[in-house]
Amino acid sequence: MILIVDDDPSVTASLALLLKQAGHASHSASSPADALAWLEAHPCELVVSDMNFTRRTSGEEGLELLARIKALRPGVPVVLITAWGSIQLAVEGMKAGATDFITKPWTHEQILQTVRTVLGLAASTAGDDRIGSREELDANYDFGDLIGEDPRLLRVLQMIGRVSATDASVLITGESGTGKELVADAIHRNSRRRPSPFVKVNLGGISASLFESEMFGHVRGAFTDARHDRKGRFEMATGGTIFLDEIGDLDQASQVKLLRVLQDRTFEVLGSSQRRTVDVRVVSATNRNLADMVSRGEFREDLLYRINLITLHLPPLRERRDDIPMLARRFLQAVGQVYRREDVRISADGMAWLKSQPWPGNVRQLKQGIERTVLVTDKTVLDAADFTMTAEMEPRDAERDVLPPVGSMTMDELEKAMIVKSLKHHNGNISRVAQALGLSRAALYRRFEKYEIAV
Repeated sequence: MILIVDDDPSVTASLALLLKQAGHASHSASSPADALAWLEAHPCELVVSDMNFTRRTSGEEGLELLARIKALRPGVPVVLITAWGSIQLAVEGMKAGATDFITKPWTHEQILQTVRTVLGLAASTAGDDRIGSREELDANYDFGDLIGEDPRLLRVLQMIGRVSATDASVLITGESGTGKELVADAIHRNSRRRPSPFVKVNLGGISASLFESEMFGHVRGAFTDARHDRKGRFEMATGGTIFLDEIGDLDQASQVKLLRVLQDRTFEVLGSSQRRTVDVRVVSATNRNLADMVSRGEFREDLLYRINLITLHLPPLRERRDDIPMLARRFLQAVGQVYRREDVRISADGMAWLKSQPWPGNVRQLKQGIERTVLVTDKTVLDAADFTMTAEMEPRDAERDVLPPVGSMTMDELEKAMIVKSLKHHNGNISRVAQALGLSRAALYRRFEKYEIAV
């Protein structure tokens, strides 16, 4: 049973008829008091509620009702309805526990898709919390190249399996090289949309000036050199899944344009005034902390809540070291087939070396390291010395990921940490520390004093 809460009888009647035609039973309430009274006496799967019930347009009534519903029935999902110009109210509602929000004017398909997604998500997450074994998960789902048995990874795989059946938007977070694209592909492959396209978009590689053309397409003559009509990525993904990689790299203007299509499921082709409807599932990924970016005003909060109905965080490789042998053997097998080196294997000390490394580039760096080692040596058994040799051949650019995330340390904190690290490395030898840091002894002593470093 779905509860519809709105003081406008035409709205409740319209929604009730729409839901009935889609096979959902509903009950309508015209005020918060009526809604709460009905909820106390009846089971409910979902509440769809307006945010204003009098002439006031502050949304406070809707937020107050939401709080009382969550107190009364904490497990019941709530979808809020608000005007486009009041999306910030919906964001406040999401913070307070709402599952999703819909903006006016809404379409029938938008309402039904939201209801299907929220009900499906509630059903998928209401099951047994026990983490299944890798064998159990593989028997039920197709996880392809997602390799490993670490409990952290299995928890992610279990959630992928549960949410794939829905159309819920998913945000995949994690460091570079952890396999975010593979997870997005697994979500699509295990969904009802798998016969349709899976379109990958690297947003970090699209300039702001080309964003609309790339994402929404253009018609002939829309701009200089637009000699032919072109489909945008959203239109290419119709019926399937669009994967928005590096979404944290979007500029503010592009974020607004993306929010609009994610909200309304409509867009305008560049050079055309005709709006088109798109049916896609949205999966996004980033290695950046979007919550921190929101606090700094670099990422729209309403866009963040639109893309992360479900968030999946991939653990770095250093946190699941026991998976390294399994990954290494799989990569070695693949590389051996490509270079006709099927007989090559890794020794015990070679595997121990692989497990001991920090792997700042995660799974991607491990794969590249194994491939490089196979290429530069003709040995059948690869040991620690072979991997050490090829690791030293890596370009310095590959080590940049070792730096802390942007915004996590000031320059002074970074300088102090490097001085302390150099002191430990050179066993307190001031001359060597100064030389390693490119400082004079006098300049180094001034920094000892500045940072209160005891030597």
